[in-house]
Amino acid sequence: MPNALSRDGIPIWRDVGATPMDDAPGDFDVVIVGGGPVGLTLALDLGKKGRRVLLLNKRDFVAAGSKAICFSKRTLDIWNRLGVAQAMIATGVAWNVGKVFWGDSSEPVFTFDMLPLKHQEMPGFINLPQYRCEDILIDAVSKVPTVMMRWGHEVAGLRQVDGGVTLDVVASGGNYCVDAPWVVACDGHNSPVRTMMGLDFDGRVFEDNFLIADVRLKQERPAERWFWFDPPFNPGRSALLHKQPDDVWRLDFQLGWNIDREKCVRPENVEPLVRGMLGNDIEFEQDWYSVYTFQCRRMARFVHDRVIFAGDAAHLVSPFGARGCNGGVADTDNLAWKLDRVLAGQAGHELLEAYNHEAVVTADENILNSTRSTDFLTPKSTTSLAFRDAVLQLAKDHAWARPFVNSGRLSTAVAYSDSPLSQADQPEESWQGIAPGHVVVDAPLDGDWLLHLLGGDFVLLAADRSVPHVPGLRMIVVDELEDRQDMIASRYDLQPGSAYLVRPDQYVAARWRHPTVELIQAAYERAASPGA
Repeated sequence: MPNALSRDGIPIWRDVGATPMDDAPGDFDVVIVGGGPVGLTLALDLGKKGRRVLLLNKRDFVAAGSKAICFSKRTLDIWNRLGVAQAMIATGVAWNVGKVFWGDSSEPVFTFDMLPLKHQEMPGFINLPQYRCEDILIDAVSKVPTVMMRWGHEVAGLRQVDGGVTLDVVASGGNYCVDAPWVVACDGHNSPVRTMMGLDFDGRVFEDNFLIADVRLKQERPAERWFWFDPPFNPGRSALLHKQPDDVWRLDFQLGWNIDREKCVRPENVEPLVRGMLGNDIEFEQDWYSVYTFQCRRMARFVHDRVIFAGDAAHLVSPFGARGCNGGVADTDNLAWKLDRVLAGQAGHELLEAYNHEAVVTADENILNSTRSTDFLTPKSTTSLAFRDAVLQLAKDHAWARPFVNSGRLSTAVAYSDSPLSQADQPEESWQGIAPGHVVVDAPLDGDWLLHLLGGDFVLLAADRSVPHVPGLRMIVVDELEDRQDMIASRYDLQPGSAYLVRPDQYVAARWRHPTVELIQAAYERAASPGA
């Protein structure tokens, strides 16, 4: 259970302690501001690439309380490449199935599966409190010798000069400056770095409030996502139920706009909602109650010379669909290999402009889905309410109506259909498989998985040895693998002689039915060193 300690009114899960001044300063390739899951994931990725990384976090503890809990398969695939996913899964609650209810019916309107394509290593989702996720990431980062974490060190000033950045840092033992070629701001929705640079968000604030009630109870329920429209225990509104580790359950109740926030989190007002959802005879303990209002907003650009933004510092979405933290981890996966190549002198600023393009595409997709989810959950007119109820009524009996039911479009990998790094299919080629700009799909091998083999490099995934080898580019030949039931060949539509070029973040850069050395080399240069 979380530590009973608190600091500045914030409950503490893990008291790390302030990093002493004798650890400062140093010579770094990248400074990361912010020690949440996004900053920690980026530090782990860059550190594993051998980059000298400094991570600064203004708090000297891991905060408990209600934050992100739902982590998607795409995020788990990223963490699996970095060696932490198995610990996440072992600690968390894995789930694939979601159910949507309407009114007082005990039968779902419909049921969906977040992992419709089976035989992949990672589950569709896990539920894991953010503080436990941070615990695992901190332990992993601490084992990387090129990464230094400084806790209780707050960035108070920033200057971009002479092709680098100087940060003014305040710590309990004194103040100091640190210089680095690059700074990545992962410092959350109130980002001090963004404020120091005079940058802001554009977007929309939603006029509604939601109650999070994390409660501890002993009850056998399936590890599924249950969502209610207009339930009898919260009439005219919505509710959500998720299972977490340690006998904790996440309950979410829509409250409306004009509310007394302090009154809404009083135990005597939360209890009727909990008992209405779970049963009058249920015995439970309060773990965490809070009320939130959310925004769907983003910065106009994420790359500002030598300062780059990622995660909530760059974009905000509603919690419905679990797109916030998952979108932030996607940012780090997109950025790490690009920044590594720029630091190595293998690519120029054009590659970071590609990060800006693709991360903005991801943010816009997440904002679009979050906005649509919220508009469906909280109809603002009689017409939109009538539309929503008609969709729910039809969804009971008609499969075609079910995609229109929006209880939070859950986070999946975003496609970069017009990425400057992707090479379009040649017009005469006919494909099923996975198009350029889309993330690859896992498949089982005897004793291994395809994503493990791909790793974090540029890879040529070739159907057979007739595909030409390009010097300096690692090649995996599928017909030499133990491909169970030809799953790789079928999922990628790998006919004899065909091939895929896969990026380090496991997105498809190009594919060919009849590749030549010249075609492969041109696509590789386009993806790895644009503008060179």
